[in-house]
Amino acid sequence: MKKKMMGLSAVLGGAVMLSACGGEDREVTVGAKNFTEQFILAKMAEIMLEDNDFEVDMVDNMGSTALRQALESGEVEVTWEYTGTGLITYNDEEPIADGDEAFEAISEIDAEQGITWTNMSDIDNTYTLMMTQEDGEEFGIESISDLAEHVNDNPEEMTFATDAEFGNRDDGLPGVEELYGFEFGSGQVSEMTYGLNYEALADGEVDSAMGHATDSRIEEYDLFNLEDDQQFFPSYHAAVSMSTEVYEEYPEIEDILEPLSQELTTETMMELNYQVDIEDESVDEVARTYLEENGFLDE
Repeated sequence: MKKKMMGLSAVLGGAVMLSACGGEDREVTVGAKNFTEQFILAKMAEIMLEDNDFEVDMVDNMGSTALRQALESGEVEVTWEYTGTGLITYNDEEPIADGDEAFEAISEIDAEQGITWTNMSDIDNTYTLMMTQEDGEEFGIESISDLAEHVNDNPEEMTFATDAEFGNRDDGLPGVEELYGFEFGSGQVSEMTYGLNYEALADGEVDSAMGHATDSRIEEYDLFNLEDDQQFFPSYHAAVSMSTEVYEEYPEIEDILEPLSQELTTETMMELNYQVDIEDESVDEVARTYLEENGFLDE
């Protein structure tokens, strides 16, 4: 009887050990940049991964360069990134207007750097230049070419609001000025925290400003996007970017997030941004409600 008990103990002990191994926490770090859309996307990823038994650490409120460096170093393992940013800012590649081509190109390039791209969505958060509807009508400006002509005809008059990143990136203000052949005067550009640019434009503190195409404040403040008639801005489709090491260890992450990436559109993202930025709802509430209402969480 004693031998049987010892054998049973060994079996039970082995079962406990197997259970412990099988039940080990799957841990990932999700990163996000420093604007509303990124907070929402990261929060939805966090909630969906936790719903599938992942333990998630969140690192947010980062600039693009800092987030990319964190992804390369392993401090961040999963993030939502934009194809245009991946190509132009991180890899010094030429912009690609077609979303599918851009995704294919950045996937191939980053694969050599230990980064895997998955789950491309229909969110296209390209940069935009904006004016108020009233000023656009007054000055006859509908496109960036119209703006360039007006700036050249009225030097040192037109003012512009930007965040520091757009104001210094090749795919930001310097590139726009170069392609369209104009330049704001040195004292005509005001750098400010992203978000304040919309308020500054709406309040008449500046005459034009940069923005993101999915930002709900464009509609809220009666602004409009200038037509990019020379097609400077490439498509910036949101997709999941993660370390290849984590992707190979947890390939199920792609499957978990796939239903969400298939559902999200530019219009949907604008509405979610609106709920946070304009209606003052919390990021957590907006993200969780959307996931629950669309059946992305287990009952």
